[in-house]
Amino acid sequence: MKVIGTVGMPGSGKSVISQILKEKLNSFYIVMGDVIREEAMREGLEPNSTNLRKIMLDLRKREGNDIVAKRCIEKLKENEVKYEWAIIEGLRGLEELSTFRKHLNFLLIAVHASPPTRFNRLKQRGRSDDPQNREMFDKRDLTELKVGIGSVIALADHILVNEGSKEDLFGKIDQLLESVL
Repeated sequence: MKVIGTVGMPGSGKSVISQILKEKLNSFYIVMGDVIREEAMREGLEPNSTNLRKIMLDLRKREGNDIVAKRCIEKLKENEVKYEWAIIEGLRGLEELSTFRKHLNFLLIAVHASPPTRFNRLKQRGRSDDPQNREMFDKRDLTELKVGIGSVIALADHILVNEGSKEDLFGKIDQLLESVL
């Protein structure tokens, strides 16, 4: 199985790009944040930004910084026979990247968008863990950077800038797939 991972700051467009890749490649799809949301459900906690941040940090402290990657690899192994491709959305740390590169045929795409663009997207998205104001947005960005997302972005195999229209994005993804495939 070939695996494409996506990384980017909140609101950069990882989900949109991952969904497009999923459809174009008819692939298995994992959202790393869902692993944390599943843990919140197991613990009976509301999946808000405070609880999810705490769960993520606690899991990493208890089971290692690559625990979410390991859980994703387990899910991939369960579905390996069914798919040629898999998309893993939302890497956050170097240990996750290292684990994926060690155990998988893995390619990483970083998605970039400016802070104002990302903040506006998150306000419109309306997920329970999305920031309600710019102060919360900045705090979330700092948490992501402390976890190591900036280093993962820096080590990506490819970078997509996502500031324009969806049509522009489709064109960039098509170009990327042509070069990768």
